[in-house]
Amino acid sequence: MTDQLERLNRLPLRTNLRGLSPYGAPQLDVPILLNVNENTHGVPADVRAAITAAVTEAAAGLNRYPDREFTELREALAEYLGHGLGADNLWAANGSNEVLQQILQAFGGPGRSLLSFPPTYSMYPLLASGTDTAYIAGKRADDYGLSAESAASQVRALEPSIVFLCSPNNPTGTGLGLDVVEAVYEAGEASQAVVVVDEAYHEFAHDGTPSALTLLPGRERLIVSRTMSKAFALAGARVGYMAAAPEVTDALRLVRLPYHLSAVTQATALAALQHREALMADVQDIKRQRDRIVSELTRMGLRPAASDSNYVFFGGLEKPHEVWQGLLDAGVLVRDVGIAGHLRVTAGTETETTAFLEALETILARQAALPA
Repeated sequence: MTDQLERLNRLPLRTNLRGLSPYGAPQLDVPILLNVNENTHGVPADVRAAITAAVTEAAAGLNRYPDREFTELREALAEYLGHGLGADNLWAANGSNEVLQQILQAFGGPGRSLLSFPPTYSMYPLLASGTDTAYIAGKRADDYGLSAESAASQVRALEPSIVFLCSPNNPTGTGLGLDVVEAVYEAGEASQAVVVVDEAYHEFAHDGTPSALTLLPGRERLIVSRTMSKAFALAGARVGYMAAAPEVTDALRLVRLPYHLSAVTQATALAALQHREALMADVQDIKRQRDRIVSELTRMGLRPAASDSNYVFFGGLEKPHEVWQGLLDAGVLVRDVGIAGHLRVTAGTETETTAFLEALETILARQAALPA
């Protein structure tokens, strides 16, 4: 790996890209993969059949460019989100990462800055580097929380061009109160900051949890991004989207590549949206397994964070890497997010969750039995 980095750095890279490593999590061949927050339930058979039929139909026209405005998909996404949104409020791209990249291309760049609040999604600084946008790491409380007062005061002091708020936050899984979003938006008035609420995991939030979509009316600098990778089990299809004022979607048209959403992608997303009831049934099962993980980890004496996502961030581990390795040896891959004393686990199927919990309890018992 060192030799590979040396060869890379011999190229005439942009200065702000030197020394960086690509985003990625370990991809190991183990039976149970609970490390990258995928929907491990897979696509239900009836939805697979609908997607197959839609893609087959789209294949007949693959010699032609797709609808570059993906109008039918934007209409379907608006109908799914509700909140009085129309097609003009919606935009989509190849995964929510591309949506965020396009936002940075339109509103960031040289001389502009992006503020987010680590620990949070590790792609944010990489997206900033890729668009030559200065990255500013804000501060969270010791418990990784973020209050409206603290966030607003940092926005006023730092005057960023763009603010990314991840809710539920990755890796902690905790949701932000809408008061935080409102306070950040108001604090960003002086610098005309574009505020992006990344709601990639919102469908897994506890019932009654409000979305930042409710705050869109009258706030032209507010954007809410979502993905179909998680709740819709379409991580392999790469479909992300956002809702905002129509002028924001016009801004993204200035930087998007021509025909950036393929006909196959559009057909896949539309079929999934048309059969979302089956997919949302799996979401409910994932939420049950997540809550089961929180309950069982608490019983084991660990400290799981309250989670509104499809994963659980937990602390109280004296030797987290030893636990991570022990789980791997048992055929279960979880995520070491680099935070002392903590690991993160995706809520899988009931069988996968049971395997994780049983393996973890065995490892903790073995550690406890060792002489001090």
